[in-house]
Amino acid sequence: MDFPGRPTLASKKVEHEIEKLRDEINRHNRLYYLDAAPEISDREYDRLMARLMELEAENPELIRPDSPSQRVGGAPLAEFASVAHAVPMLSIDNTYKYEALREWDARVRRGLNPGEPVAYVVELKVDGVAVSLRYEEGRFVLGATRGDGERGDDITANLRTVRDIPLSLHGRPPALLEVRGEVFMTNSELARLNELRRADGEKPFENPRNSTAGSLKLLDSKICAERRLRFISHGLGEAQGLEENSYYKITQKMKAWGVPVSALSCCYDSIDAVIEHAREWELKRNTLDFQTDGLVIKVDALDQRRRLGARSKSPRWTIAFKYEAEQAITKISHIGVQVGKTGKLTPVADLVPVRLAGTTVKRATLHNADEIARKDIRIGDTVVIQKAGEIIPQVVRVEHEGRDGSEVPFVFPTHCPNCGSPVVRDPHEVDYRCSNPPSLCTEQLKGRLKYYAHRDAMDIDGLGDKLIEQLVASSLVRSLADLYRLDVPTLADLERMGKKSAENLVAAIEGSKQRTLDRFLSGLAIRHVGTRMAEILAGRYHTLDRLRSASLAELEATPEVGPVVAASVHDFFQDPEHQRLLEDLRAVGVSPQAYKPPTTAGGKLVFAGKTFVLTGTLPKRTRPEAEALIKQLGGKVSGSVSKMTSYVLAGDAAGSKLEKARALGIAVIDEAEFERMAGAE
Repeated sequence: MDFPGRPTLASKKVEHEIEKLRDEINRHNRLYYLDAAPEISDREYDRLMARLMELEAENPELIRPDSPSQRVGGAPLAEFASVAHAVPMLSIDNTYKYEALREWDARVRRGLNPGEPVAYVVELKVDGVAVSLRYEEGRFVLGATRGDGERGDDITANLRTVRDIPLSLHGRPPALLEVRGEVFMTNSELARLNELRRADGEKPFENPRNSTAGSLKLLDSKICAERRLRFISHGLGEAQGLEENSYYKITQKMKAWGVPVSALSCCYDSIDAVIEHAREWELKRNTLDFQTDGLVIKVDALDQRRRLGARSKSPRWTIAFKYEAEQAITKISHIGVQVGKTGKLTPVADLVPVRLAGTTVKRATLHNADEIARKDIRIGDTVVIQKAGEIIPQVVRVEHEGRDGSEVPFVFPTHCPNCGSPVVRDPHEVDYRCSNPPSLCTEQLKGRLKYYAHRDAMDIDGLGDKLIEQLVASSLVRSLADLYRLDVPTLADLERMGKKSAENLVAAIEGSKQRTLDRFLSGLAIRHVGTRMAEILAGRYHTLDRLRSASLAELEATPEVGPVVAASVHDFFQDPEHQRLLEDLRAVGVSPQAYKPPTTAGGKLVFAGKTFVLTGTLPKRTRPEAEALIKQLGGKVSGSVSKMTSYVLAGDAAGSKLEKARALGIAVIDEAEFERMAGAE
């Protein structure tokens, strides 16, 4: 007889068949995606998958997260959770000139010991979407977008559908491995999808990169699974147990573990060989079934990378070489002027639509009045356009021989096209600006609201462009401070809003009152003050009042703050309009908290590899302060509780997250324990 809880011979047989099917399907995935040497037809592959899914449906207790069946997608998500990168995903400096590669090589060698040999790994720069894959004990547990480099979106469900990405690694990989790489769509897959979309009467996708980005941000992973996205690795994030010093040799180990590695990557011991490689690929890249806009060159030795270090946004040990952008010829049908958040007037050309680098281009920036005069750009001109950095279309030159006399010179406006106030120009600058303050120029106001709500500034989730348009058009918001006077009934009556959305937005606005000083300074849109400069000022002056009272001489004496920035900051805080705004913000409860530059506890990242979820109100710290400390000590913060959560930090009035943590057996700590762990007591 069979005893309860004891597996029967039949169940053991089923479990054995399931494991055999998984191994066989995974083997065929490796042959197809990694080795490009398939052994069976698509129909045979589908038959194996259908049998596996049939057995798992009959025996759901045997389903594992790393089963190949889980690539078909699951139930739609309500939203993407935000996750912090354990190792920042920095951007890469780039160049279009071979001589610049030699200059970079010289800088690298100056940063190392005299005569020290340097090897360079060269990889194709695939035009896709950068992601990070986290493996723990060989199993894929988290996938995230690059986001702002510090935080990205948790798109694990969608990345599970990418068949290139192994759900479990082979052999003996490190206990913790973060693989960085690019998700992309092949040209042939784009053609297949567009054929289906046209047949269904839907608009075709513009290009592989845009369709990839859109697919990864779908809340329904089943739709993402239908897109047949691909993945190729190009780097590492956090890793534990890697003893090899050569990145190129590590990639060969990664391939053995099942991680897709480009077979086109090479390693050279001189910059001359790298340049020769780049010349060869200028034409060869057009024969590939995916889009690439250049190459990425990296120092091979990891110890040399550590010594070379990084700037605030980019590593010194790598550079991207990009081929010149594609160009197209079209006509300018009209020239208009946009008003930015600081009042800057930017001329923009309306173009006869033309295809360029996979997209239809209808507009191009003309930068400023001097640029228009220098290039002698007129309405009706035939022009050559290209994408600056392959992103923003710009006019390269005018085809003067194509003129027939009907072209009209553009006269830069003397008054703001939005509010009608006079345009002013600093004699030391090229830009014209609206002379009105943002409170009297709605285009400036909308630009400032968008900037203020941005993730890098006050991070007000839910305050999007369309809602800002409504709030300004209805005069509900006439300054930044008016955001804090909005209530749920007022917002709920707006188009595409409802009570729940209104409640969430009011809560997000309320939460922004306690952001750190650096974020607040970023949100004020002070000219010449970006994210990094805001951190420098906040770290030096600590409080808003101290910064407001700083003299011009004090500001100029601040490290990394030059005369131009110092004057801009000083003028901003001395301006009566801005003084009224700051007092108004204070009156509605905005109280920027002290900024604490990243530090470690006793020199150790005590929260490295740990994921925290915060719930309830903490007695001492605000939630942003607690999140910042976790990040400073190497940890990550998630918005939802899962089996991957290390700790739930619970305060007063903790809600459903606390209940879920207890149900999953996740460790729950209070603020006192958190402070002890952080070494902050």
